[in-house]
Amino acid sequence: MATQSIVNKQYRFKDYLALVIPFIISTITTPLLGVVDTALVGHLPNPAFIAGIAVGAVIFNTIYWLFGFLRVSTTGFAAQALDDPLLLRVSLIRPLFIAIFLGIIFIIFQQVIFSASMHVIKPNEEVKHYADIYFSVLIWGAPFVLINYVLVGWLMGMSKVKAVLFLQVLINLLNIIMAVIFVWCFHWNVQGVAFATLIAQIICTLLGIWFIYRNLPKSNQQTDLKSILSWQSLKGVILVNTNLMIRTICLLIVTNHFISIGSSFSTEVLAANAVLFQIHYLMAYLFDGFANASSVFSGKAKGTKDIKLYNQTLHWSLQACIICPLILIALWFGFDTTIIKLLTNQTEIITICLQYQYWLTIFPIVVAGGLIYYGVFSGISYTSSIRDSMILALILWLISQYICVPIWGNNGLWLSYILFSLGRTLFLVMWVKKSKRYILN
Repeated sequence: MATQSIVNKQYRFKDYLALVIPFIISTITTPLLGVVDTALVGHLPNPAFIAGIAVGAVIFNTIYWLFGFLRVSTTGFAAQALDDPLLLRVSLIRPLFIAIFLGIIFIIFQQVIFSASMHVIKPNEEVKHYADIYFSVLIWGAPFVLINYVLVGWLMGMSKVKAVLFLQVLINLLNIIMAVIFVWCFHWNVQGVAFATLIAQIICTLLGIWFIYRNLPKSNQQTDLKSILSWQSLKGVILVNTNLMIRTICLLIVTNHFISIGSSFSTEVLAANAVLFQIHYLMAYLFDGFANASSVFSGKAKGTKDIKLYNQTLHWSLQACIICPLILIALWFGFDTTIIKLLTNQTEIITICLQYQYWLTIFPIVVAGGLIYYGVFSGISYTSSIRDSMILALILWLISQYICVPIWGNNGLWLSYILFSLGRTLFLVMWVKKSKRYILN
């Protein structure tokens, strides 16, 4: 009956936007954790504070982006489940098992992770010291963050936007309040912002578990954990997630390489790039709001084999690729200096940021298709195209930074990143036609 109702339902662009707006608000709160941390220490006198948090944030972005497929794939599988109680339970239990396992592994090998990260990034000793403080606290939140990825992904696939919005806004409100108290009242500096983020992560994950427990659809069929978690049952999930992981590895190679090259210039340039990168994260997560909505509708199209709904989703996504960059460019043109000053009050860093701010004007234009159509394809679990397009974009990055950085320095670094972002779009949209055939498989 649930499947039949979904097949017969006619969706309109307003239904798409009804998901987009709450998803934008909820997804944009994720990088706000890093933005708040950066802003608080950015107003303290020592530039090494902001550089240390920047390095620590790179490590956690590496960890969490690498396994961000837990949220993305869970959204797709939940959307394809078509309100079937048993399938919905399965789409939640499998990734939860993976999330708990990975979180424990991260805690066990925390020293190995930090040492390897320092070997790659190569910050100076003072920056390394503050990065260690930040990392040593937040690594204990790894299981909670990964579990929360699954919870949020499942709720997104179920179109439970209010619940997602509540959890994501709450984690940031808690983080902001506690960070202000710990840093400005208790003067805990880097350790203060780290503990604030950790506590917020734990509280919101526990609330998410409670919410899903209260709202999980009841099934007449018994949930057989042994069958659900068997290798034969997990193979399909693992294949989808492996493709997404390869995509994320490519993205993280570029991001960490970017930070590593930037750190070779000076501490001030590293700090300025960190500020601009936080703003770039906000832009990217704004696109994620559209991508998440596209993922839900493409997942429904896949579950019902509704090619008309899939074509509608592609059309809505194309509109988003035009509208979203225009909004971001207008906001950045009008408030670039104001936004930068919110993140730091250090004159030298502000000056350096303004020298390179125009790259963030170009970024939304070139990356729009790569981010939004990523949502479309992940919703139908067509992840091989996502994997292949990112590998090609990585090759473009390696070539461009090898040529551009020695010639133009930090400008060459940003140019290479823009070319990489353009590659993400061009190499992904070429799979659109083939994806329509995949819907019917």
